[in-house]
Amino acid sequence: MKLPLIVGMGGINAAGRSSGFHSYKRMLADILPASDMHSTWQDLAHRMGLADGDITDTVIEAIKDGTLIRRIETFDPNRVLQQYKTAISGGNEQICFTLRKSKLPAHVPENWHLEEEGSKVHITVTGELDALLADYVTFPVSSGGNIPRGFEPGKLYNSRFHPRGLQLTIYGASDALNSLGVDWSEILTHIRPDEVAVYAGSALAQIDDQSIAGMVAAPLTGGRVSSKMMALSLAEMPADFINGYVINSVGTTGTNMGACATFLYNLRQGMQDIQSGAAKVAIVGNAEAPVVSEIMEGFRVMGALAEDAQICALDDSETVDNRRACRPFSDNAGFTMAESAQFVVLMEEELALKLGANIYGSAADVFINADGNKKSISAPGVGNYVTVAKAAALAQAILGPDGVKKTFVQAHGTGTPQNRVTESHILNEVAKTFGIENWPVTAIKSYVGHSMSAAAGDQLMASLGVWQYGWIPGIKTIDHIADDVHQSNLNILMDHYFAGTAGDDMQGVIINAKGFGGNNASALVLSPQKTLAMLQKKYGQLAIAEYLARNVKVRGVTAAHDQQACQGQEEIRYSFGESVMDETSVTMTQDSLTLSAFGEAIALPTANPYADYE
Repeated sequence: MKLPLIVGMGGINAAGRSSGFHSYKRMLADILPASDMHSTWQDLAHRMGLADGDITDTVIEAIKDGTLIRRIETFDPNRVLQQYKTAISGGNEQICFTLRKSKLPAHVPENWHLEEEGSKVHITVTGELDALLADYVTFPVSSGGNIPRGFEPGKLYNSRFHPRGLQLTIYGASDALNSLGVDWSEILTHIRPDEVAVYAGSALAQIDDQSIAGMVAAPLTGGRVSSKMMALSLAEMPADFINGYVINSVGTTGTNMGACATFLYNLRQGMQDIQSGAAKVAIVGNAEAPVVSEIMEGFRVMGALAEDAQICALDDSETVDNRRACRPFSDNAGFTMAESAQFVVLMEEELALKLGANIYGSAADVFINADGNKKSISAPGVGNYVTVAKAAALAQAILGPDGVKKTFVQAHGTGTPQNRVTESHILNEVAKTFGIENWPVTAIKSYVGHSMSAAAGDQLMASLGVWQYGWIPGIKTIDHIADDVHQSNLNILMDHYFAGTAGDDMQGVIINAKGFGGNNASALVLSPQKTLAMLQKKYGQLAIAEYLARNVKVRGVTAAHDQQACQGQEEIRYSFGESVMDETSVTMTQDSLTLSAFGEAIALPTANPYADYE
């Protein structure tokens, strides 16, 4: 079986840009040396419009203030529009007003008397007038994980009428491709056009005023439904945008949705395509922009979100601590909604070695299991025991009984009272079963919030950074572990944990995700060091030495791209209307199909795969 290699990574969340490990470094800003942090401060300063001069202490404080979980910025929590139905009565007086003829309702109420005057109509109402009264209310939740303050990805390309989730998609996919160090056009010369797979989507679809929210609200708010709203609302649209406007792909595409576990569902799709040989390159990821008051209200009334009053009660304070809204495995109140886009590029091992591609790690496997019968569709269940146990068992099979103890866990860690009990019990029981006495567990939602479909992508990006800088980010928003948390065999990290130089003490990470509806997924991702050692056993020392020589140039290109991005000069890949193909672009024979925009032909099936049935 082939090992799917992670050769590219990119995206954006509340901690910043993912490529170059900048979002990871932002989480560890309190412990990493100034020499490591300088490029990250530069990058965030340019992204946030703070780079007028040197990166001073004042600029750094402004960056810190405008990143990670904080007060919501995509809308004003103190001024959320809400309309109330009412019947206005004039008492003994009639109600009079004037409208343009074009604004008259199609069905005029019987108690309306109309007098036309040119293009206007004078209306007199006898009795009651049904009306909607606009008001502005304070939203009970003011904490969220917005991307860095002032950064608008849509301003970097022609994004007219694009929903925010698709703007994040274009940015995140571009960032991942820029991290490759090998130009996409060069990769295409080594593969057929159909040996590319893209699995990307959004668990909640596109839900802002430019998409489904605007489309649904328009008839009730006097708005207008545009021709783009329906199409751009679809959940798989991130994949469609990547295919159509970023990489010009005619390969396999789609999204596999699993609520909050969706990123891992897509990772599994891409991984299996690489393993089976159906694809040699797979772009996998998710983009979500759910920090919208209407969407958050739906989760709030379920009791899922941490409300300001609850946070204040936990702290015995009258002032809400937005920074510490998400408190995994401690006394807590609910999760914190966030936006994010995260993408990885998987590559078939022989192609990666040939190109000298960067190896950030490898996806050993992703396990997905449902909960079975349950009383509440949104409650956790038994399926996550299965997925975590499978991931740990595979880690032991690959790494050995001692090697499985050299792994750590990126917990789902939402910050809800229910999650802290159920997930800790799962992890603790698995640790006992496999003889792990002090399993390191962290939960980076405490930094960036819960981005729904992209959440496991946030976890993966933070994990890959461990093998570059050596530190596992601790859960810094908590000062104690709750009494009902199971931890006899766990080391729930309340502080940053040193995992050796370049994370050498850790050979793998288990990334855990639990989704509404019983969607459970756990992935085993192997370290770049372990991955390279496995490749050397398979291909020999000479082949790996030749790969490492080729990788020198690739690493140089990657570093140059990162440096340019840190200076605000990053390349956004968006090609609208370029290299468009139509019916004249297709040439066919019985065994192949050629497209004008690609050099390699697509092979058509010529052998009967079911010949043994005849």
